[in-house]
Amino acid sequence: MAGKKVSILNAFRTIIWPRRNLVLIGLILIIISRAASFVAPMSLKYLMDDIIPNKDIPFLKVLIGIVILAILVQAVTSFLLTKILSVQAQYMISELRAQVQQKVLTLPIRFFDNTKSGELVSRIMTDVEGVRNLIGTGLVQLVGGTITAVVALILLLRISVSMTLFALIPLAVFAVVALKAFKVIRPIFRNRGKINAEVTGRLTETLGGIRVIKGFNAEEQEHDVFKEGVHRLYQNVKKSLTATAVMTSSSTFLLGVAT
Repeated sequence: MAGKKVSILNAFRTIIWPRRNLVLIGLILIIISRAASFVAPMSLKYLMDDIIPNKDIPFLKVLIGIVILAILVQAVTSFLLTKILSVQAQYMISELRAQVQQKVLTLPIRFFDNTKSGELVSRIMTDVEGVRNLIGTGLVQLVGGTITAVVALILLLRISVSMTLFALIPLAVFAVVALKAFKVIRPIFRNRGKINAEVTGRLTETLGGIRVIKGFNAEEQEHDVFKEGVHRLYQNVKKSLTATAVMTSSSTFLLGVAT
């Protein structure tokens, strides 16, 4: 199933651009949601500086109303983002699965002779799920996180430039660590899909041809092959967990230093 490598530009042109109206609505909802998320922390300034010292109860009621309204906006936009982007991403995944299956059926017989049917099933059903990172939760997290980071940086710079720059030093170190970690983690996750497809494919064919296996007394051989595949999958997961743990521990320490 190897083919031409898909570039980001090609993915944007074929996946995102035809759905630009939905993506635009989603981006607007993300901006509204992130703007509403700043209301609660910013309200603390007015609570501590104005309401408590002056015992201004009418202002307190107004502030509580604004905070509740902001929370309501966040809840509504979260629901709409799920309905618009996440559901659309799942629809695209189902469409791509059908297209991949249609493409596989047109391949020559020799391709199927050299490829396990169970492996093809696994690849068709799981490989296309990465689309949700382009339209779905991945897009929401990327755009929302970027907006939050930019706005927070501007607010921090307005409060104190020197303290903000000092806090950014450990964050910059964490960014370097994260980049290094992702260079290690990405190939591991990419290889995991391949290993999982091979193991699943072999298991599917084993269970489907169990009469033949029993007829040739090959149960032990199939067990050894499956055990070796499961062990390779375990080693892959072990590497990813180790790399993720290093990045998580680094973030905990460096973000704690920044705090």
